[in-house]
Amino acid sequence: MEITVVEGDLTQQHVDAVVNAANRHLRGGGGVDGAIHRAGGPAVLEDCVRRFPHGLATGDAGWTTAGDLPARWVVHVVGPDHRAGETDRALLLSCYTRAVEVADEVGARTLAFPLVSAGVYGWPREDAAAAAVEALRSVAATTGVTEARLVAYDAAAAALLRDALGDAPGDAAGD
Repeated sequence: MEITVVEGDLTQQHVDAVVNAANRHLRGGGGVDGAIHRAGGPAVLEDCVRRFPHGLATGDAGWTTAGDLPARWVVHVVGPDHRAGETDRALLLSCYTRAVEVADEVGARTLAFPLVSAGVYGWPREDAAAAAVEALRSVAATTGVTEARLVAYDAAAAALLRDALGDAPGDAAGD
């Protein structure tokens, strides 16, 4: 799986699946979650309600339609809320690995990820970037996903992600 970094709008990525950093309820919200629900239109929320009436646990993932997004699916992950005391890094790593597992289930080969939990949930951004790369590299050889695109919303986040790719063991392509 190739791991790439791009700076841009997650909702405009032309990939098989866009990963949503969602809250436990999967009913839309702020940040990435709100942007995906707005851009995807009502079909995303309707599918969330139908498929996940009780939401998802922290660290878990599930898929819905992407509605009006250029992607085919949205893979929703529930990141840990660092500000609320959810500081178990394994939960953050699980968001990435579970997203790839769910992508495999639906046949998605290209994924676009935000930096999970690094916004309103307050996970330290440098560690969030390192965790994203670490988790994706850990599953690179065991998946049908060919590209995991880390989408940075600004230059600072893109630099953190590029640094994490360069500092992590293995090559920048992630094999």
